[in-house]
Parts: sequence; structure tokens; C-alpha cells
Amino acid sequence: MENVLILDTSVGSANKGDDIIMKCVRHHLLDITKDNYVYTLPTHVSPFHWYQVARKSYRVQTFSNAKYKFVGGSNLLTMNMLTHFPQWNINLFNYGPLAGSILVGVGAGKGDKINKYTKMLYNKVLSHKYIHSVRDERTKKILEDMGFKAINTGCATLWSLTPEFCKEIPKGKSDSVVFTLTYNPDGPLKEDQLLIDTLNKNYKNVHFWIQGDQDLNYLKHFNNIKNIHIIPPTVDDFDRILNTDVDYIGTRLHGGIFAMRHKRRAIIIAIDERARGMSDTYNINSIDRNDLGNLEIMINSDFATEVNVDFNKVNAWLSQFDISRGSHKDFSKKQLEVLTR
Repeated sequence: MENVLILDTSVGSANKGDDIIMKCVRHHLLDITKDNYVYTLPTHVSPFHWYQVARKSYRVQTFSNAKYKFVGGSNLLTMNMLTHFPQWNINLFNYGPLAGSILVGVGAGKGDKINKYTKMLYNKVLSHKYIHSVRDERTKKILEDMGFKAINTGCATLWSLTPEFCKEIPKGKSDSVVFTLTYNPDGPLKEDQLLIDTLNKNYKNVHFWIQGDQDLNYLKHFNNIKNIHIIPPTVDDFDRILNTDVDYIGTRLHGGIFAMRHKRRAIIIAIDERARGMSDTYNINSIDRNDLGNLEIMINSDFATEVNVDFNKVNAWLSQFDISRGSHKDFSKKQLEVLTR
């Protein structure tokens, strides 16, 4: 039995979308982690005190010697690890046990240039042996510019959405809908009120899932919410409503992808470049928030779900790991050029 370390981006997160990502990451790593001992450590909060690392305690050494160390999704990478609260809360004094970490569908936050300290830290903590799985082309380029190998597999939440799977997602509307909103610190947006009014008009039953810690308070600023059923902010509760006959419409990208994984028709409301880019790249059914005047037409039309994921790249990335034999698949230079371009 080998030890495998999962670096969990949902611990300490204010966004239950990170719980969705980690649920999917764990699911897709099952062939690698089954029959082995899986440890979990956080990323948003520091996994170690520098003194624990310096003392080389037994437990820290256990983490250090794990066969694989997988880092699960989200906008983990930053251009400046000297920020007051980096998404991956490590530094030069405590990163040691995590050296050799392998990214799984990870993206990068805003910014154009990585500073020297951050580049040095990533070069120490990230694996140079394995190819990293990244969420988009921008993150792929960032890693390659630092000398790493990376494949754009998309987010792990997409990895179940094969063409055959997507054919089972209904084309027509349901009588019920579950929706999400994204808290806006500047106050309620007229577009979000339009969304609520449109859903109330076109569905018999309207449910609201709380994905972010401020989303429920944000919802209370709007009119016509009296008959909306609130779904508690857990993935289990969201899972239960998605196991009923329901559509998903909302601004939360991973909430919508999770709905599709339950074979539910989903419309993502694109509110930023990340959602627009994901929608364009992977052919996710979406509508821009500035175009919500046309949402009613989309709701009442039939449309197919045809998510476009390059599963050759996903399967190639997964095939690197053969824990049953303790081996590592080395790709030829020609294969690497095909996989990583």
C-alpha cells in the first residue's frame, strides 16, 4: 500500500464551488488512489508551521514521502506569493513536504507576470517529473514559461461529460429550476432582478442554492423572492435537488457543470472572462448577463448539451500514473509535443 496526498482547495473556502471541484477531483483519481492510504491537507490555510518542517517530525516525513501529491483545481496559482493571503498558503519555510506536487485541472489568478520569489517557490514545490493538468491555455503557458510540462485538460469537473453522457441530458425545459447568484459587493444588480423575475415567470418551482457565503444575504435585497425555496449551502443538499427533475440556471459556473454531471439541462450566465472563456472553449450552453432579455427565449427552446472536452488529453494525463506497479509512464518527445500543444 502506498501513501497518496490530496491537497484540498475546499478547506477554508468561502465558495462551495471548491467542494464541487474537489468531489470531482477525488472521483477521477479513484483508479490511482484506490487500495492506498489517502491523506488530505489544505491549500488555503497553511498545512504546516515552519517548526514542524524543521523538526522533521514523523508525520511530516510521511507527507514528504507520499507516492503522489495531487493539488485539486481552482484558481490556485498566483502571480505573487507574497500577497497577504495566497490561494496556496505555502512559503519557503514550509513547502518542503509538498515538493513534487502535481496539478489537477488548476487555473491561475489575474496578472501578467510572475515575480522572482513566486517563480522560485513554484520551481521548488511543483513536480518536474510529471506533466501537470491545467484548466486553460493561459495557465499552460504560465507553467511552460517556468519550465514545466502541462496539458490543458480543462477542469476536472468536466471530465464526466462525454458525448454519450451529454446525449442523456434533456433538451427541453423542466417545470422546476434551481438557480444561483454571485454576491456583488456594490449592491444588487438589475440584471439579477431580471433573472429572478424571468425564472418566476417560466417555472412552477424555483429553488436557490447558496454557493457563496454572501449569496443568501445578497438574494434578500431583491423583490419577488417570497416563494423561492432555499437550498442549504452544502454539496449534499445541492446533490439532492439535482437528483429531481430540475433545470439549472445561474451565474455559478461549477454549480452549472455539477448540474450537467447529474444529467440536468443547464444554462450558465456568463459574468466574467473566466466563464466566457470556459463557455467558448468547451461549448457550454450559456448566455451573457448583459443579454438576459433573451433568457426567456432560451429557457423555452430546445437545445442539446454538447460539451467539447479533449478526452485524449485527459486520458493521457491520467495514464502517467500506474500506482499498482509503482511506475511512471514516460512520454516520447513526439508524444509530448502532440499532448501539450
